[in-house]
Amino acid sequence: MSYPQTRPRQASNQGQRPAAQGEKQPDDYVYFNRSTADFSAEAVPKAKAAQLKLEHFYKLAVDAAVERNTRRVELERKLAADTTLSDERKQRQLQALGKKESTFLRLRRTKLGLDDFRTVKVIGKGAFGAVRLVQKLDTGKIYALKSLDKGEMLKRDQLAHVRAERDVLAESNSPWVVQLFYSFQDTSFLYLVMEFLPGGDLMTMLIKYDTFSEDVTRFYMAECVLAIEAVHKMGFIHRDIKPDNILIDKEGHIKLSDFGLSTGFHKQHDSAYYQRLLDSANGNQQTSAPSRNSVMVNPIHLTMTSKDQIATWKANRRKLAYSTVGTPDYIAPEIFLMQGYSNECDWWSLGAIMFECLVGYPPFCSENTHETYKKILDWQNHLMFPDDIHLSRDSEEMIRGLITGQNVRFTVDQIKNHSFFYGVEWDAIREIDAPFVPHLRSITDTSYFPTEDLENEPDQPTGGEGSGNKDLAFLGYTFKRFNIGDRAH
Repeated sequence: MSYPQTRPRQASNQGQRPAAQGEKQPDDYVYFNRSTADFSAEAVPKAKAAQLKLEHFYKLAVDAAVERNTRRVELERKLAADTTLSDERKQRQLQALGKKESTFLRLRRTKLGLDDFRTVKVIGKGAFGAVRLVQKLDTGKIYALKSLDKGEMLKRDQLAHVRAERDVLAESNSPWVVQLFYSFQDTSFLYLVMEFLPGGDLMTMLIKYDTFSEDVTRFYMAECVLAIEAVHKMGFIHRDIKPDNILIDKEGHIKLSDFGLSTGFHKQHDSAYYQRLLDSANGNQQTSAPSRNSVMVNPIHLTMTSKDQIATWKANRRKLAYSTVGTPDYIAPEIFLMQGYSNECDWWSLGAIMFECLVGYPPFCSENTHETYKKILDWQNHLMFPDDIHLSRDSEEMIRGLITGQNVRFTVDQIKNHSFFYGVEWDAIREIDAPFVPHLRSITDTSYFPTEDLENEPDQPTGGEGSGNKDLAFLGYTFKRFNIGDRAH
């Protein structure tokens, strides 16, 4: 059987490379015109989606190989420097690492889903989802699972925020940051599987105890200093330090959570969030369509004229924590002004929290959020210490060193060396007894979380709009931590 011979095709003038001077083009040379003009409307986005997924797949594979090699080299270097170990014991350690790597590779190939967890109780609720205490079915280990509605995140332009939170938690191995073990997604929701901290948060403690003594305040502020410093050393700014985001672990020590407004100045984390926040509070209307990460502020009416009304403010704070509004009480003025800022903005927030611990309410809280913004921007005329609260000279000086202009605000070294923190053993503070240690009846005790209003929440996330089209926006969200078994409950 014979086949017809293929004859050279003549290329059209369109798309041909012009011949160089003195160069003759072969008659059978074909140049392709790379144009998508004749493609269907569906073909280009599908091709782009396939390209992004393939690039992401191979990037993950390469990164994982580099991480495995780095762990192997680090262990070999450590063993080579240890002259007390025999060659046999060194070899066993290398084999143990190899087995752990194999287990982790199998874990990476396993697709994690909501069916792998059993809900014990809903312990928190937010604008984009809820936080549930869950148990992993195959291991029995307890975690806090945070769900985020994809449709709502896209509708409210929260892509950069959710990416920043996932990136900080995935990169962190710090004891001062809530540990992320897994992140995954389905067509409707994003999920963060984190360690469960059973002691609640600092806001709940402040609502319960009203004020702290200076010794108790010193302990919590010292731990917050180390936690904020750890985040800064990772190359991130938290930007949302407030009592709601300072969680208490089973030993009574603190960890930072909720990095949804943090930034590492990655392009994925870029946001004009605070400018829109301020514009909305001032009643300015947006003339153009809201861009990524816009969050509108609705006035929350607060009043500070009596102790009863301060209690009302604290009750409103709990509602505020569950809303998209947020609270401006702890945010530094330079963030609102959008004139450039760095990690010193987190130290202002710490000063506002310290004021609240000692006085009972933040320094600039007002009848409504608009007045709070105005007071923060004009902080020189509104930072006042009440006459009926006695503060030591050291504590007042510390607060004034934090709630001040960004160019003269205390640095972390100045904070650590200040007389207010005299006697603090910075390297060992996590080893000492905390002033408050949760009394837990079991590993699933949620008594330190205000869950009375959450009893009607379903065990499984509901209400999300399922659509595969949203998946591409959250490409790369999935994460599994190496050494899973070392730090879970």
